[in-house]
Amino acid sequence: MMKLRSWARAVLMAAAGFAALAQAAQAEEAGTIRLGAAVSLSGKYSTNGVYTRNGYDLAVKAINERGGVKVGGKSYKLEILYYDDESTPARGAQLAERLIQQDKVQYLLGPYSSGLAEAMAPVNEKYGVPMVEANGAAISLFRKGYKYLFAVLSTTDQYLQPAVQLAASRAADPTKLKVAMAFENDPFSQDVREGVTADAKRYGMKIVIDDKLPPELNDMSATLTKVKVLKPDLLIVSGHEKGAATAIRQLADQRVYVPLLAMTHCDSAQIAEKFGKIAEYTLCGAQWAPSLTYSDALFGKASDYAALYQKTYGEPAPYQAAESSAAVQVYADAFERAGSLDPKAVREALAATDLQTFYGPIKFDETGKNAGKPMVLFQVQDGKYVVVWPEKWAEAKLRAPTPGWDER
Repeated sequence: MMKLRSWARAVLMAAAGFAALAQAAQAEEAGTIRLGAAVSLSGKYSTNGVYTRNGYDLAVKAINERGGVKVGGKSYKLEILYYDDESTPARGAQLAERLIQQDKVQYLLGPYSSGLAEAMAPVNEKYGVPMVEANGAAISLFRKGYKYLFAVLSTTDQYLQPAVQLAASRAADPTKLKVAMAFENDPFSQDVREGVTADAKRYGMKIVIDDKLPPELNDMSATLTKVKVLKPDLLIVSGHEKGAATAIRQLADQRVYVPLLAMTHCDSAQIAEKFGKIAEYTLCGAQWAPSLTYSDALFGKASDYAALYQKTYGEPAPYQAAESSAAVQVYADAFERAGSLDPKAVREALAATDLQTFYGPIKFDETGKNAGKPMVLFQVQDGKYVVVWPEKWAEAKLRAPTPGWDER
């Protein structure tokens, strides 16, 4: 009986595989290229997972409305097969296997979060299936020798490097600047620390505080006591949304003054909306903004993309959606340059990508990360987040140094 069940299960699996292969062949004959994506439609990443899906869908719709992509003289429309990874790495890995083995998908779009991307990457690497991802920034992903993983977004080590660069640009002698750092003890924030530390050392700045704070960063009192004594020129904080809120609240409560304050996640923590005047002058690392002057033939300017997203989904365009749309553009560009739908040929075309998009320049280095696009810095000004750095993309002038508490 056991052997009979095993045989029956094997027959069913084989039948499912043949059916999926037949469907894939029919799709190609009908002029359709199918991409696969496991994204978080439930669980703790569901909000950003929906943004990811929206960005993918918006790009597919725009590309298809313009006639699709041309590969070897034939036109193809794009479509995406989705599964919900439930915000769980193990589930993401299972679904990557399913998309490749059962659904016969030959090109994957990435999930939301570095953890999910890290779980899926070994699977697509095993089968030689490219994955272009837009929402996994961990630098560790690109230190493992993957050949089929490509990311359009800036990596974690770049998140707050612009804050160091900005401080250096304002100083007569950067070597005299003092830097204080407070980073949550989690992989993301420690990656951010790596980039900040490297840039501070490059400029010869003195790091006077380098605190590693507990996960779920909810108290910076000890760090801020040291800030009061050592008087750094720049304070840099990374602790996700909770850390951003903690920093703003406790700086005000303890009346701690720093000329420049920079952090991650202050827009998603809604510090301008929730904290009002005490959040003014804060600098925030960002992947993308609608005010940037990037443009392309598909979406037009960054502001045009933002308007289209608003019209389509009834809400402002988040950067998670913008970078997801850019990932689909990268595939469309690679298909056309490859002149083939062979995954290896597409992988080679992806590796040679040099593309200007509404999201920014995309050019992959040998590790698969985007070496062409810089981060930008928002500053909270009059309750709004405006780009102030780099200067060539600034929509407003930097307001610095931050005035003292009695002057605000």
